[in-house]
Order: sequence, then structure tokens, then C-alpha cells
Amino acid sequence: MEQLSEHIRQFLEYLATERNGSPHTITAYRNDLKQFGDFVRTRRGDGATVTDLDHLLLRLWLAGLAEAGWTKDSNKPSTLYHKSSLGRKLAAVRAFCSWLIRNGLLSANPAELIATPKREQRLPFHLNIDQVTDLVEAPQSTAADSPYRLRDQAILELLYSSGLRVSELTGLNIGDLDLGDGMVRVMGKGGKERIVPVGRVACGILRTFLAQRKAALPGEPLFLGNRNKRISRQYVAEIIRRCSSEIEAFRPISPHTLRHTFATHLLEGGGDLRSIQELLGHSSLSTTQKYTHVSLDRLLEVYDKAHPRAHTTGQHDK
Repeated sequence: MEQLSEHIRQFLEYLATERNGSPHTITAYRNDLKQFGDFVRTRRGDGATVTDLDHLLLRLWLAGLAEAGWTKDSNKPSTLYHKSSLGRKLAAVRAFCSWLIRNGLLSANPAELIATPKREQRLPFHLNIDQVTDLVEAPQSTAADSPYRLRDQAILELLYSSGLRVSELTGLNIGDLDLGDGMVRVMGKGGKERIVPVGRVACGILRTFLAQRKAALPGEPLFLGNRNKRISRQYVAEIIRRCSSEIEAFRPISPHTLRHTFATHLLEGGGDLRSIQELLGHSSLSTTQKYTHVSLDRLLEVYDKAHPRAHTTGQHDK
């Protein structure tokens, strides 16, 4: 029987060719399944096959990760994983085992016997108006002759203006923009296309940015990174890290922070959840509902400051 690593390779190829999985999803599955495969080999030997998989082995792997468990040398992980990461890893193994069953390589799915870890209820971190203004304007402090000044500002303005995922931003071509109508065509998760508005300020920056591009064609990437190739997610994260060093924020800022900020500011400005769901490209309204907690936090803050009798029993816990 073929070794476990070969079946993992075949499964990843199936995701890419037959399921049309996104590069981000396939990369995550590859990393998670490689980690699981390495663990199985430490327990069953280099010749481990799919017949070595059982729910007790899977439980041992997840427990080790949750408790800052194993590495190749010490049988303990180098990183303590959050429940959300453990849930993703379990989902990857569950999908892999389901594929094995469909191909007659496994009789039962050991991952089905393990409950998905309950995710921590964490409020999405967002910037206030002053912070996000300072962030999107940070590239203006770059030297006027810098070829990246307008590009970096256009990236920041578009992320905040339209609430795009970083993978959606990096996948944009010039032809996806309609600055006349203030719209951008976005390819979201699962190959779902949506149209998202682009704000007036962002449109102005994008027009200026595109005017400096030499003979830019509709099919070319909107944003270029090193060696004039399509910009990467890591490159965008580095731009934000560099620009955010100039503003005051008590937590690290990522591209997703701007997406959270976009949704929170819309909700606080009176936007309804259903419309925000469409703009964000969420398949489920429950995913969007996490922003109601942020809005409630803001309402309680206003109440505590404004109501004459709000302080008689102490401030609300945030």
C-alpha cells in the first residue's frame, strides 16, 4: 500500500484540479496535513499508511497541539495553537479521510468521532476613524519620487473603502475596476463573484495611481510587487506593517483589520447586516453578526457617558 504522504499529495491534487480549491485553502490544507503526516510517522514509523489512522491517534495529535505539544525531536509542538486553528486542522484531516473513504482506501472516518473545538468568542479588532485616516495617509510621508507611494496608498484606500480580503485585492486586474461608476468586480471565496462600491477618495487615488502606469492593459494585475509581478498577500501585509508603525494602535494591524474596520464603521453608521453581508461576501449572515457585538460595545459606551443615571451601579463591562 502506498505511504500516507503519497495519498496526501493525491488529495491535494484532487482539491486543485477537480474541486477548484483556492490557492490559500490548498496551502493551508497542505501545511496541516503535512504536520499531521509527520506526527503519524513519529508514532507509526516512516512506512505509515492510511490504515494507521484512527481517532485515538488524531486525538493525541490535537491534544499535543493544544498543550504546546510536539516537534520532530521532542514529541512536543513548538507553538501553542488557538481553538480556531485546531478546528481548521481537524477539518483538513476530516476532508482528507472523507476522500480516502470515497476512493475505497478507508472504511470509516476517524475525524468524525472528534468534536470540533469551540472557537473563542473574540471581538474583531478595528481602528477608529482617526487611526484609519492616519494609516491610509501614511504613504504620503514617503519621498515624493518614490514609485511605490501612490501604489501603497491605493492599496490601503481600496482595502478600507471596499472591505476586500487581501486575497481578493491581490487577485484584481485593472479591468476589474470601473472608476466611472465607482465599482470593483471581486472574485471571492469559492469562486463567487460580487460587485463592491469604491469610495470617492479611493477612486481619486486609484485614478492618479493608474495614470502613472505605463500602457496598462485591462488584463494586467492592478497591483505589482517585486519584479513587476502580481503583488502577494505577504507583500501587502508588509506594507501595512510598515505604515502602521507610524500610528498609535494597541494591537498589531493586518490587512484583515481594515476589513473589520470597514464593516464596523458601516454598522455604526447605520448600515444593515444583510447589506454588509453582501458587501463582505459572507455566505452566512451568522458570520457577519459578530460585528453586532462591536456595535453593542459602542452603544454601551455612549450610554455610560450620556445617561444621567448610568453610573449609579458602575459602568458596563465591555
